[in-house]
Amino acid sequence: MAKAFDLTLYLVIGPDDVRGRTVEAVTATAVAGGVTLVQLRDKTASDAEMAALARRLLEVLAPHALPLIVNDRVEVARAVGAAGIHLGVDDRPAAEARAVLGPEAIIGVSAGTFEEADLVDPAVVDYVGTGAVYATATKADAGAAIGLEGLAALRRRLALPMVAIGGIGLSTAEAVAATGVEGIAVVSAICGAADPEAAARDLREAVKRGRQGARGGEGAA
Repeated sequence: MAKAFDLTLYLVIGPDDVRGRTVEAVTATAVAGGVTLVQLRDKTASDAEMAALARRLLEVLAPHALPLIVNDRVEVARAVGAAGIHLGVDDRPAAEARAVLGPEAIIGVSAGTFEEADLVDPAVVDYVGTGAVYATATKADAGAAIGLEGLAALRRRLALPMVAIGGIGLSTAEAVAATGVEGIAVVSAICGAADPEAAARDLREAVKRGRQGARGGEGAA
């Protein structure tokens, strides 16, 4: 199920993350800085509220042909025509989401342990969100931090595209990217920045350096 999406710099965003600004405004500036995919996450909004915000975000993303992923709410994703869904370990099964959203939807799932990774069905799932790499305050149920070694071990175990998440910022993005993951997912590193565009640009450059370092290491082996 090859689909056109780029995990390089994955923005996870919701109304509680943007520090008095609008989700649309922060997303627009972050996209200008190089964000490649956006996930709308809001655990407290009603479906109607989330759908309304998702539709506004779709308008922001459409000129850039970037996908919008909805966190957890499969029916919202279907109603607004989002590109796909991201499901946590305790959310509904990926196979159910696939049945609702169809073969073209992008379906991502979370996996932070070998046990969770082994449950991922590559016939159903398109990518895996892995972490928390570092301790994070933006997701209360993120679980224990797995660190770079844990991330690298999961990268070796899973063949699917992988995006690392959890406490990643500019100081750590390069090292995370060097583990071989396809990208990094961030919340506060962009949403909490005074200049989301500059933050996104700097993070994308850090990912680029990490990838180059990983390729150099492979060549030297």
